[in-house]
Amino acid sequence: EIDNYEGIIIRSKTTIDHEFIELAPQLKWIARAGAGIDKLDIAAIEQRGISIFNAPEGNRNAVAEHVLSMILNMLNNLHKGDVEIRAGVWDREGNRGSELAGKTVGLLGYGFMGMAVARKMRALGCRVIAFDKYKSSFSNEYVQQVTMPELFQETDIFSIHIPLTKETKALVDDNYLSNFEKPIYLINTARGEVLRLDHLLTYLANGKVLGAGLDVLENEKINQLSPAQQVTFNHLIDSGNVLLSPHVAGWSFESYKRINEVLIHKLENYLKSFTH
Repeated sequence: EIDNYEGIIIRSKTTIDHEFIELAPQLKWIARAGAGIDKLDIAAIEQRGISIFNAPEGNRNAVAEHVLSMILNMLNNLHKGDVEIRAGVWDREGNRGSELAGKTVGLLGYGFMGMAVARKMRALGCRVIAFDKYKSSFSNEYVQQVTMPELFQETDIFSIHIPLTKETKALVDDNYLSNFEKPIYLINTARGEVLRLDHLLTYLANGKVLGAGLDVLENEKINQLSPAQQVTFNHLIDSGNVLLSPHVAGWSFESYKRINEVLIHKLENYLKSFTH
């Protein structure tokens, strides 16, 4: 069917590879209803001169609120306390929380998601620092641009906001995590493959990572894991300092609508350019 169409709108699970492109001689644009474009063969698409549209503006607030909720949950032991009370345990001292205000939030990546997170964190009295390899001079009232060594030195809460590419796959591994000078809380709402979960377990066990909020996993088909992935997953779910959610950070009822509004607006402007 695709050979008949000039445009295609896809969601997160559709792969557009070289073979697909070859079967679509008339394709002029691809629109991704969401932020990530890691399922697209960018080189093959650009070689054909096909335009790509996505809509990170549509779910940035949803992601930022999810990041905030995960951080507050972990700092205040909300899940732990809830589980214990349901089991008949009333432990006030063991669930004493830490305040978010005054913490330094370190962002890896400062695109639409990072910007939205920075605004939330600053509003709650945090200092926000960010490293982005492909941006410069972006310090403002919400964020301070830093080097990677400075990020490692100063961060209390580390939040990942980079796309999945060949460069970033498994970037946050044992070598990366070993550089943090203070114990940190870690949040990943980006892509699961950016973070090595088996390496994360070591740092959760030794206290270098105080807690992890994971909205994404390396393999999100949790009933089809390899033996090694299953071992890692079992340790994650048995850990008392890991908070999991099923890749819904950017998937609120509001963002579902907003993503499509943003995408349609971009396509409208694109198509108008051919009428002038």
